[in-house]
Amino acid sequence: MTQHFVARTLCGVTLDSADATQKEVLEGALKAVGFIPNMYANMVNVPGVLSTYLHGYAAFRQKSGLTPAEQEVVFLAISQQNGCNYCTAAHSMLADKMSGVPAPVLAAIRSGQPIPDARLQALYSFTQELVKTAGKPGQAVADAFLAAGYTEATALQVILAAAVKTLSNYTNHLFQTEVDDKFAAYKVA
Repeated sequence: MTQHFVARTLCGVTLDSADATQKEVLEGALKAVGFIPNMYANMVNVPGVLSTYLHGYAAFRQKSGLTPAEQEVVFLAISQQNGCNYCTAAHSMLADKMSGVPAPVLAAIRSGQPIPDARLQALYSFTQELVKTAGKPGQAVADAFLAAGYTEATALQVILAAAVKTLSNYTNHLFQTEVDDKFAAYKVA
């Protein structure tokens, strides 16, 4: 079994234990999502990590030009490729309860099966390939992405999503973040 670096002295920050800068970022997160996810409590140990994440996440959500369902496909593709069980659970819940991802699409993504929607499959494949190859997807995957109606600007939006998910995925690896109760029904087995 491969061992990896795990945070030993840092722990989640609460509103009560936060310094002034951390508290300001946490209060903004609380206002935005209604609670402070375990992931945010860990990220705010370095306030710039959480504030950068929140800014990029909001920009992707609000300005990517992708539907909420397409956004979840992107976030799930990245989180799975990076092996982040926390974000896979969280985005599975969002996909199911808030973003309108069809149940067969979510089931296929979670089980590693082909997605029963060619356009979403092209988006998922491109996103995973982009992450897996450190931003150098193969021409065939890129061509399929473009043929599905996505654009080069959409590819840049996927890079934005990969950047913010890398912040969260890597933080979750470092902290071995426990899945919040709100996402528990979607834990990865």
